[in-house]
Amino acid sequence: MSGMTHILSAARLNRLFLAGELSAVEIAESALSRIAKVEPQVGAFLHVAAEHVLDRAKKLDARRRAGDNEFGPLAGVPIAVKDNICTCGMETTCASRMLKGYVSPYDATVVERLRASGAMIIGKTNMDEFAMGSSGEASAFQTTRNPWDLERVPGGSSSGSAAAVAAGEVPLALGTDTGGSIRQPAAFTGVVGLKPTYGYVSRYGVVSFASSLDQVGPLGHDVEDVARLFEVIAGPDRRDATNAGRTPPELKFGGDPSLAGVRLGVPRELFGQGIDSGVKARVEEAIRQLEDLGATVEECSLPSTEYALSAYYVIALAEASSNLARYDGVRYGFRAAQTGGLTEMYSKTRGEGFGAEVKRRIMLGTYVLSSGHYDAYYRKAQQVRTLVVRDFERAFERFDALVTPTTPFTAWRIGEKIDDPMAMYLGDICTIPVNLAGLPAISVPCGFVDGLPVGMQLIGKHFADAQLLQMAWAYQKVTKHHESRPVLTEEGGR
Repeated sequence: MSGMTHILSAARLNRLFLAGELSAVEIAESALSRIAKVEPQVGAFLHVAAEHVLDRAKKLDARRRAGDNEFGPLAGVPIAVKDNICTCGMETTCASRMLKGYVSPYDATVVERLRASGAMIIGKTNMDEFAMGSSGEASAFQTTRNPWDLERVPGGSSSGSAAAVAAGEVPLALGTDTGGSIRQPAAFTGVVGLKPTYGYVSRYGVVSFASSLDQVGPLGHDVEDVARLFEVIAGPDRRDATNAGRTPPELKFGGDPSLAGVRLGVPRELFGQGIDSGVKARVEEAIRQLEDLGATVEECSLPSTEYALSAYYVIALAEASSNLARYDGVRYGFRAAQTGGLTEMYSKTRGEGFGAEVKRRIMLGTYVLSSGHYDAYYRKAQQVRTLVVRDFERAFERFDALVTPTTPFTAWRIGEKIDDPMAMYLGDICTIPVNLAGLPAISVPCGFVDGLPVGMQLIGKHFADAQLLQMAWAYQKVTKHHESRPVLTEEGGR
């Protein structure tokens, strides 16, 4: 059993640990063994904390042997954490040269809650630098590969977290989602990814990209596992001014899956031009299965969606420009060598420390905030954001949730779009409106096109995350897509 733990759910691992059928050390060693076998091909981790996780496992085992029954819902479960989430004792680099070697003196709130629940943090996962990217190719250190096709991207920016789950290295991982950075890689790698309602999960200790959009969320194979992790990390936190102070309801799954009485809307704008025919077909099949479960499905409209992508990139880049101003070579982080005056030191440090995509976004963000352009771009984008919010409010007067593709196409080949940022940005067209409105959304696997996973996105009302998870659970109970696993060998073949 211990050699096969990589195929077990987090819930099953927790039960086996609590029952004494598997020790935490056996679970940790199995996960480390799996990582050693497939990581050379996948490249999901920037740092594997082998000593830390084994020490943690030994302490959990000692507690259980001593008769301690006060364990949390993730006790004995190995979990990976995206590298923009602060972890005391481990590097937090945001996959950037700017923060290489930085070890946070404190844990992010979500990490504190993982530790309190008994989870074993096994390492930090790769990502697009400072969470700015949609493919995983913008990391300063390595390119993560999609376990379903090692020549393709896993999506981004939570590339390593999604790939680590898909490859069976961990059953659960944390990512962050600013414009689709949990859901898009979840769709590309065939796993479940939840972007919670903005403010449900604390952002304290999470390195900011765009403060009004960022949200931490879970990735896993199974909706119940994802819900379990969400329950652990969500809730009030006075250290985060953007936290809503709400405690999530206790989630229970069981009985016959049913969506009787559920009203689902299908936004026509997100099923039209630009959506790959194969992706559209898989999502339409999934919608018919939702109807078979008892849901009522009708077409609806989100007319401002066509402007959402432009508004998002103005707002997100403006906030990124402000947030990343702190990396100047003075206070902390990388500093360029052999500089002259202060201005040259700033320029060389930021020029050498940041990658191309981050520099592009900082420059664009600075431009839209500059004198003479603020009203034309930033203010206008915020007005469009209000229109997007109102579109959703009107839709939710009629519907309990909305259904869309998670992405307009499946994973592309590594290098295929790296020189065409606009083509890459268009991959977020289905996910971005959700972040602008601060809504919850979940991506669940709904089939394959040419051997590559496709994701269906369910979008819910504010703080209706529990209902959204129940809908996703019902769908997953009558389908088998989430049970499919990519085949990886120690030699790196498929």
